[in-house]
Amino acid sequence: MKNVYTSKAVLPGQQALAKPGIAIFDEGMNLLIKILTKLGLLTKDLDYHVVRASMVIIYFFFGYQKWFPYEAETLIPFIKNGPLTSWMYPVFGLQGASWFLGASEWLFGALLFLGFWNKRLGILGAAGSCVTFIMTLTIMPFMPDSWNAAAGGFPAIQGNEAFLLKDLVLFAASLYLLKQDVERVTIKTDSAKRFVQQVSSN
Repeated sequence: MKNVYTSKAVLPGQQALAKPGIAIFDEGMNLLIKILTKLGLLTKDLDYHVVRASMVIIYFFFGYQKWFPYEAETLIPFIKNGPLTSWMYPVFGLQGASWFLGASEWLFGALLFLGFWNKRLGILGAAGSCVTFIMTLTIMPFMPDSWNAAAGGFPAIQGNEAFLLKDLVLFAASLYLLKQDVERVTIKTDSAKRFVQQVSSN
């Protein structure tokens, strides 16, 4: 049996229409890039500072609500079903577990805030933040009623499971800050060592 090759015929008018369409898209993208550049999007360390400030704000509000009974009640299904969090109730009790989490979140938020000036403190805050969200993400496989049966189950996420999904992004932000701070401290330390070696050799 012979192989039959077919090719689409492109009319001259269609080819002419395609090229202007691509050119218009390119021009529009170049204009958008110029506008974003003029607005300061490429400012050095802009993303680094925005992510840090965002995490500090999040930790302030997350920590604040945990000092009140309404949040302690809300946290029950999360703490109770988490393999890395369920120990809190026997140790601290219902409200005490909420207070413990609130104090921890304010501590990590304060360390992240101080990381604007002291990268070593920033490392502590970012590391604590990573641990926090690893703990909350491990709750997900054990959270009951996570998938909506009427929608066919997985991946039709619902309720508390959907709420926990945000912690994946917060973990990524914490890991980003941890990497950035470790990198800056390492570079600064290496530079100081080279300077001392140069002075000593002279």
